[in-house]
Amino acid sequence: MSDLLIRKYNIPGPRYTSYPTVPFWNKKGILLKEWKRTAKLSFEESNSSEGISLYIHLPFCESLCTFCACHKRITKRHEVENPYIEALLKEWQLYVDLFEETPIIRELHFGGGTPTFFSPHNLNRLLSGIFSSSKRHAKHEYSFEGHPNNTTKEHLQTLYDFGFTRVSFGVQDYNIKVQEAIHRIQPAENVENVTKWAKEIGYTSISHDLVFGLPFQTLEDVLFTINKTNEFSPDRIAFYSYAHVPWVKGVGQRGFDEKDLPDNEVKRSLYESGKKLLEDCGYKEVGMDHFALTTDSLFASMETKKLHRNFMGYSANKTQLMVGLGMSSIADSWYSFAQNVKTVKEYQELVHKGEFPVFKGHLLSEEDLIIRKHILNIMCHFETSWNNKSMQFPELPETLKRLEELEKDGLVIISENGLSVPDKARPFVRNICMAFDLLLQRTGTKNNLFSKTI
Repeated sequence: MSDLLIRKYNIPGPRYTSYPTVPFWNKKGILLKEWKRTAKLSFEESNSSEGISLYIHLPFCESLCTFCACHKRITKRHEVENPYIEALLKEWQLYVDLFEETPIIRELHFGGGTPTFFSPHNLNRLLSGIFSSSKRHAKHEYSFEGHPNNTTKEHLQTLYDFGFTRVSFGVQDYNIKVQEAIHRIQPAENVENVTKWAKEIGYTSISHDLVFGLPFQTLEDVLFTINKTNEFSPDRIAFYSYAHVPWVKGVGQRGFDEKDLPDNEVKRSLYESGKKLLEDCGYKEVGMDHFALTTDSLFASMETKKLHRNFMGYSANKTQLMVGLGMSSIADSWYSFAQNVKTVKEYQELVHKGEFPVFKGHLLSEEDLIIRKHILNIMCHFETSWNNKSMQFPELPETLKRLEELEKDGLVIISENGLSVPDKARPFVRNICMAFDLLLQRTGTKNNLFSKTI
């Protein structure tokens, strides 16, 4: 890939796990009655057919990883588990009462924080409470993020018994100098153990998360990490670019100097070489940042054009409604977004008062919904079409004009009624989506909102 193109297009831009992206939600937010109305409408339209998704945010971590941009609370006090679970179950009951009919859960994901901070006993109690008022979809896919240092066989077995068959382990990098810089000391044998246990128990999709562009990281580090990962044969590998956004997350990402980070050209070589090695190991690129074996459901969903993307990332299944439980969780009714308050204390206080803990959101306009479909198509399938009148919008000519430079550089192929992204241009997919992002175009790209696109 040309260094000239990288320098030209490596600008701040969204990752498009939603549209509109959070910084461009309506400044007035969303009225709670509007969120409840659209959530209920979406539930009624889709629950009996495709089911719903449920994301549960478990925010506690025992130590701070300095590369992390998640909403978390650092504590070694495990007595925080019980009151938090009580609040989660109370919030879930608010949704159960709103929906009136029994929810059918197609997707369920535990994110964090560190979900395995919670004891197996307490995770059992949480899930027993969730499923006492819901059903499992016949084709359910349940997953969680596990920390290799504290995930036990009992964690894995407990969650498997509730229908969890997917687990993602955060690896990042195996070089001790890099691990020390990001405050994430994690021996390879811990990763090997949890991967082996998950396979023995019966998990059908095991993922390892790797990150390139970390402080002090070299090409040799990335290649060593990928080769080591390949020895453990995970079904999926997420190969993320480190997003350096200390202005968003505060001190958590200032555990090292910016001079310790690889420069743009070096960082891109880490990706290019890492991608080639992953492909040599039998992994196929799926969407952006993800690689999977051909036997994995994520690859199959890409092949059948059923790949979906939401706040949880790429998914093999699409649901119209995603309910978010817990501090900082974002819910998606397709027609609107709603985010919960960002502190554990305020979250628990509101829920115990019987109130939905939503503090901001966005009600999508007709224009938003059309643009959302285009961006989803591009992010998931690397193509979109405006042949159908329902996919056309007044500013389409201006959007195509913004794509002219990308087209000249061979990064997008535009026809009369649609466009496609060549394989070589996949690293630039965020730039292509930005041309469709009308809210971003109207206000301009801002350096203090997003990480670099490439």
